[in-house]
Amino acid sequence: MRDTTLSRRRLRTWIRLLRLTRQTENSLREYMRVSHGTTLPRFDVMAALYRADAPIKMSALSQMLLVSNGNASTVVDRLEKDGLVVRIAAASDRRVVNVSLSDKGRKQFEVLAAGHEALVDRIFARLGHDDLDLIRDLLHRADAAAAPES
Repeated sequence: MRDTTLSRRRLRTWIRLLRLTRQTENSLREYMRVSHGTTLPRFDVMAALYRADAPIKMSALSQMLLVSNGNASTVVDRLEKDGLVVRIAAASDRRVVNVSLSDKGRKQFEVLAAGHEALVDRIFARLGHDDLDLIRDLLHRADAAAAPES
C-alpha cells in the first residue's frame, strides 16, 4: 500500500470519511422518519435551540447550523406550527426575532436525543475509548490542516 502516492491515500481517506458520514446520516434520517415521524433538519434545529438554552436570534441559529436564513426559517415555521418552538420579538428591536424551544419542544427533543444517541452508539459499538480518542485526535489534526490560513 505504501507505493500509492500520499495525495491518492488522502483522497481515499476523504472518500471513506464521506461514505461513513453519508451512511450514518442516512441511518439517522431513517430512524427519525420511521420512529418519530420527523426529519433530521428538524432535529438539528431543536438540538441547536436546546443547547442554546435561551432564546436566540434567527440569524445566529442559521450560523450555528451552517444553513441560509431561509432554510432555518422554513424549519422553524413548521416547528412553530407544531407547537415545538416559539418566536419572540426582541424588546429592543421589533425587527429582530428570537426563537426558543417551547416546553413541549424541549420534552420532545429529549426523547429524540436519547434515541439519536442510542443509534449512534450502536453504529460505533465496535470502537472503544482508545479508538475514539485516536479518531478525535486525528480529526482535530485534519481540521487544523484544512482550516483556511489567516
